[in-house]
Amino acid sequence: MAPGSEGVMMINRINHVAIVVEDLDAALRFWRDALGLPLSKTEENPGEHVDIAFLPLGESEIELLEPTDPDSGIGKYLAKKGQGMHHLCVEVDDIDAVIARLTGHGVEMINETPRVRDEGTRYAFVHPKSAGGVLVELYELPE
Repeated sequence: MAPGSEGVMMINRINHVAIVVEDLDAALRFWRDALGLPLSKTEENPGEHVDIAFLPLGESEIELLEPTDPDSGIGKYLAKKGQGMHHLCVEVDDIDAVIARLTGHGVEMINETPRVRDEGTRYAFVHPKSAGGVLVELYELPE
């Protein structure tokens, strides 16, 4: 049996697709106004130096991320790579078990220990070089 293949890894759904944008209002003119997706809310995240717009799509969301500080992680990403998809977020039942399984398979994590958002969501990122160039976020929602 391969390392970490014990048990079933529960990945429930795509929680969101995050897209980095230069201008949130301009991006909303496409996603909300032209494409017709509803805007559920916007929020400022000072800890991550980003403003976010949330647009539900089925059981998932599109998240538009506008950096508020050019020296933040998202700001540097925008300067280096330009606008576009930033990460894919998958929702999991047990983030600790998923991280253990992934590292057991030689996957490099950006966060080997989950971080916790204010509302209790636990999250961690898989390094893109382990996921074919895609930044993957793991989400464990609070009970």
